[in-house]
Amino acid sequence: MRIATWNVNSLRARLEKVTWWLERAKPDVLLMQETKLADADAPTEAFRVAGYQLAHHGEGRWNGVAIASRVGIEEVVTNFGAPLRPPTTPDVSDDEPLAEARMIAAACGGVRVVSVYAPNGRLVGSPFYQAKLVWYDRLARWLVEAADPAAALAIGGDFNVAPADADVWDPAACHGGTHVSEPERSAFHRLCAWGLTDAYRLHHRESGRFTWWDYRAGNFHKNFGMRIDHLLVTPGLARRTVWAEIDREARKGKPVPSDHAPLVIDLDERGHAFDPGWTDAEGRIAARRSR
Repeated sequence: MRIATWNVNSLRARLEKVTWWLERAKPDVLLMQETKLADADAPTEAFRVAGYQLAHHGEGRWNGVAIASRVGIEEVVTNFGAPLRPPTTPDVSDDEPLAEARMIAAACGGVRVVSVYAPNGRLVGSPFYQAKLVWYDRLARWLVEAADPAAALAIGGDFNVAPADADVWDPAACHGGTHVSEPERSAFHRLCAWGLTDAYRLHHRESGRFTWWDYRAGNFHKNFGMRIDHLLVTPGLARRTVWAEIDREARKGKPVPSDHAPLVIDLDERGHAFDPGWTDAEGRIAARRSR
């Protein structure tokens, strides 16, 4: 079984790229974030044609999470099982995470999967940053209340946290900012302490492998990025994880890609083969960064 997660940065704008990638990587389950669609506008038919059912939880302009599955979708839960709160600042995003579409869960092929989109945080100490920590606390409490570390559970998505210095292009340059601050990292590691493992790190210990690169200043080509998208799995799934990779190639080319790349894990046996592009890129990255 192949599970993937991808912040698509507007499913409307990236639909052609997403359907291309479904054919390229053939995931059984794809978790998506930042769809930026209302539920009524979700492209259910396009996914059906590609062979997938789609469960979507959105609000329109911002946020939005979804699960596409070709192994069934059952027992869908959104927003930790509660209705979205009415927003008090509807023209602002990231400040009311429980009024924003940031979590959807479902049972797919015998695995409980959860697609999450953590708030960005914007600036350490800001109201947006405090809202991010509130959202992480809610996710941690939901795990305790509604999940079981002995079950087959995978939480994937854009966590907006780089868990360690190896997950950023330059720890000194990033020091003190969002995504790498101690409270954010502690909130992330609290999830792991509950019983989750970073599936990518089971198979990759090297630094310099990222899932997000800013569009500006040629950062992708210089590999100035962060690993902020993750698939966290319970112990049973960790033992079943035989392969993990970040598809760098999906961050390239036309139509204009998301600023994130898909992260993929395989359970039990290797899935459809594709070249993620890291081997060919390493020499070019080193040359650009030395200029």
